[in-house]
Amino acid sequence: MRFNGFVRAIAVCAMATGLWAQSASNKQPKPKSNKEVEAFNSMLQAQDPDARLAAVEKLLTTFADTEFKPLALYLATATAEQKGDYEKIIIYGDRTLEADPKNYGVMLIMARAIASRTREFDLDKEEKLTRATKLADDALKVIPEGQKPRPDITDEQWEGAKKDFAGQAHEAKGMIAAVRKKYDDAIAEYKQAMEMSAQKDPTTMVRLATVYTDSGKYDDAIALCDQVSAIADAPPQVKQVASQTKAKAAMAKAQKK
Repeated sequence: MRFNGFVRAIAVCAMATGLWAQSASNKQPKPKSNKEVEAFNSMLQAQDPDARLAAVEKLLTTFADTEFKPLALYLATATAEQKGDYEKIIIYGDRTLEADPKNYGVMLIMARAIASRTREFDLDKEEKLTRATKLADDALKVIPEGQKPRPDITDEQWEGAKKDFAGQAHEAKGMIAAVRKKYDDAIAEYKQAMEMSAQKDPTTMVRLATVYTDSGKYDDAIALCDQVSAIADAPPQVKQVASQTKAKAAMAKAQKK
């Protein structure tokens, strides 16, 4: 059997998505047949999220003992996040962690998703936030165990990548604290997330500005929103939210006088 095409696909997948860097299990899966290779390639080459999810299910159904199950389920979870499908994020995320308990990529996706979908008056608010906190904390525990996914990545680059992952965990914890209205905790977590990341994420900056506004730190909120607006490549929708947050902070500041 020839697997050269499969190996190349895996290399492309790793470089494009960083999938191999999302788990501390460090187990290298191997295909058992060309048919399995074709099914996996179909998953990687899917042209849209729905097609990718269908390809994941086909792979897992046809090859129940595939060693690529954790990777396929991780990809499904990430795809569900891309679609904004909360229910499937949780379903695929749980399945991923069952297959790969050290998949911190999925832990981070689930922690963010749960925090973003939890509201102040949800009856199960604390149950959900407790789970999101555990997911973020578990990710922080296993991220240091992760090994370089490719030999061409330098030690310095890999340490930077792990700091970025840890930063994502702290951002999730900031989101959780904000839902609980523990604003000082939220500010501290968001600041730590920004400090750990190689580049400041404008989305994190806007979230921090929102917490500044909610906690009455209006000047800090306005200054941070101005920074986001000055980032040339920040997504337009993020800049729009920054503008709205700045206006809200300015209005609240004026009313306080």
